[in-house]
Amino acid sequence: MARITLSCLFPGSWSCTLPSASLFSRQRLLTLVLALVVLILFFVALVEWQRWSLSAIKDRQFEKYLARVGDLEATDTENPRLSYGIVVDCGSSGSRVFVYFWPQHNGNPHDLLDIKQMRDQNSKPVVKKIKPGISTMALTPEKASDYMEPLLSFAAGYVPASKHKETPLYILCTAGMRFLPESQQSAILQDLLKDIPLEFDFIFSESHAEVISGKQEGVYAWISINFVLGRFDHIEDAGDAVVAVTIGTEKDALIRRRTVGVLDMGGGSLQIAYEVPSSVTFTSPQQEAAAKALLAEFNLGCDLQHADHVYRVYVTTFLGFGGNFARQRYEDMVYNKTVTKNRLLDQHIGVAQDAPYMDPCLPVGATTTVEKSSQTLHLRGKGDWDACRQQLEPLLLKSNDSYAHLNGVYQSPIDFTNSEFYGFSEFFYCTEDVLRMGGRYNSFKFAKAAKDYCSMTWSALSDRFKNGLYSSHADEHRVKYQCFKSAWMYQVLHDGFHFPYDYTSLKTAQLVYDREVQWTLGAILFKTRFLPLRDIHQDSMRPAHVSSLRFAFVYNHYLFFACILVVLLSIVLYTLRLRRIHRRQARSAAMDLLWMQEAAPLDPEQGLLK
Repeated sequence: MARITLSCLFPGSWSCTLPSASLFSRQRLLTLVLALVVLILFFVALVEWQRWSLSAIKDRQFEKYLARVGDLEATDTENPRLSYGIVVDCGSSGSRVFVYFWPQHNGNPHDLLDIKQMRDQNSKPVVKKIKPGISTMALTPEKASDYMEPLLSFAAGYVPASKHKETPLYILCTAGMRFLPESQQSAILQDLLKDIPLEFDFIFSESHAEVISGKQEGVYAWISINFVLGRFDHIEDAGDAVVAVTIGTEKDALIRRRTVGVLDMGGGSLQIAYEVPSSVTFTSPQQEAAAKALLAEFNLGCDLQHADHVYRVYVTTFLGFGGNFARQRYEDMVYNKTVTKNRLLDQHIGVAQDAPYMDPCLPVGATTTVEKSSQTLHLRGKGDWDACRQQLEPLLLKSNDSYAHLNGVYQSPIDFTNSEFYGFSEFFYCTEDVLRMGGRYNSFKFAKAAKDYCSMTWSALSDRFKNGLYSSHADEHRVKYQCFKSAWMYQVLHDGFHFPYDYTSLKTAQLVYDREVQWTLGAILFKTRFLPLRDIHQDSMRPAHVSSLRFAFVYNHYLFFACILVVLLSIVLYTLRLRRIHRRQARSAAMDLLWMQEAAPLDPEQGLLK
């Protein structure tokens, strides 16, 4: 082995010899450096991938935000690729027409139509309401089409004339019509089916006009809120909340985005709807029969062979459990108890203003009267929120079984550890209009705020109201009965539906993405769920394009970056190999030259020996 010698004469003569680096050692060093370079490149790639992932998530969120903002813009009726649909909501007090539109389906059988509410040139929703309700046509059903004419003319003016013949029209009747005899319902619907096609070119058949049940209305409302929130979309991010769903006899659970439940308390009724992801077991045939009447299983997708959009929803309506009607029931209960107690004990509580019944559900000093059977009961508030909740307990009408249900109605189990709910109407008004706590619900903070409010004097609350310290939607009736309604909402939620007190996944809201969500959106989504098959069939008839593959390849950042890395490493390795071959050739040439210079040539004239 070749050696390198170092010597030094000062301060003393000494020398040392170091072995020179062999070819094998240089190769090992080169491999180590190359491995270090690859490691650095891998680390840089990992950091860039994480940054790209975060950026991609933000980009998708921003795209969703832009899409929601775009939903509020004027509809481009000049776009020939848009389709339209019309839904008329025939309620008890009036009827409203809604116009919807959607672009051509993307061809994926697992995706729903992207239906949105139409907006005019001023970006206002295209909607029109007339009064009274269509149920007032019960005795004159031949005038039902005349009643409907202003709404349909309004809608026809917004839908492009060229699209009328392919635009479906749905007339769906709710509460008012449900109370009519079936013969009167049929007469009204038949008049609509007979006369409307004579004046309008919309797609309108017998299945497009019906009186829907409260169960259907609840399902449509549930579909609407989840569609607007994007809960029917595919899982995109690791942070998406998911749920395992079992469908029918399928053994494997389907993992998809978690849907939200809906709580809606109006003035007269209360409604709840939520998905039941797991199969339910029943303790008795009676319970099974009751549950089947409240459970709705349906496929929202266009392909019935796929279970991606099969949902099992529990939905029920509690008549008389709305905020205003519950107050009437409460006052009736107080009146009957007080009158009975006065008669048995020979007392005169509430008979005169100076000896009123002390109502714990009214603010301190607030007064009201209950008139019944030509007698008047005087009430004065004492503002005891806890006592008010206790007095409301009998009004829940719970069953006597081990898991008492509101109004004795069967309730499917809720997985409160993996669920989310939205509360509308009275749930929002109770938390926001006066207490200003709308949004994320916290039972402990809400209870404290409600107690503090109830304990205040009526004069102080009136002054606050006059000074505009409450929401602009709050009126004097809200300020006066806020104590009662907050206690009623609290009892219904926690003692009726058994929501845990530490439940944090309830949001109270009035609008979703700055717009009101109507059940009619869910209705047209369900009614038009098979329309994408038309576009899917058209796409299947078209030849495949190579450009789509090239587009997918170019924009696949992972594969693109991996290819760049492989190419760079190949270039580095090839360059190093060329340099190594060049060094060997140079070293071989130098040895040959040295041999030619040092070797003594033979003189043929001298011979082998001198």
